[in-house]
Amino acid sequence: MTVTATARPTRTGHPGYTQTLPCAARSVVPARSLVRIALETWGLERLADTGALVVTELVSNSVTHTSTYSVRVTVSRPSETFVRIAVADNSKTIPTLRTTTGGHHETGRGLAIIDALTWRWGTDLLPEGKRVWGDLRSEVGE
Repeated sequence: MTVTATARPTRTGHPGYTQTLPCAARSVVPARSLVRIALETWGLERLADTGALVVTELVSNSVTHTSTYSVRVTVSRPSETFVRIAVADNSKTIPTLRTTTGGHHETGRGLAIIDALTWRWGTDLLPEGKRVWGDLRSEVGE
C-alpha cells in the first residue's frame, strides 16, 4: 500500500495534514499515525490517544457503512482553541448517533464514542460525498 501525507498551511499558521487511504480496516493504522504526528508537531501530545481513538472510529464507520473505494483523513487546527479530525468518503448517507441497550452489541457505538470524546462533532455534505468530523479542544488550561 502506497500512501502519501500532505501538509498545507492554514490561516492559523499551523499546517493541516491530509492522507487518502483505501477504505479498508488496514487504513486505521496509518490514519492513527497521521493524527499522532500532527498533534505532536503542534505540541499537543496530550491529545494523541484521544485523537487516535476518534480517527479509528471515523475510519471504521466508513469501512463498515459505505462501499467507498477510499477515505480522506484530515487533521487541522482551524484555531488555537481546537483541532479537527475528519474523514471524508463518497457516501451521501449521514451517520446518526444510535443508543444501544445492553452490553451485547458488537457494533453501533462508534458515534457514541466520538460524541463522548470530542468537544463537538458533525457531518458536512460534499459534492462527492460527506465528511464526518470531531473537534478536540486544544487550548491550554481547558
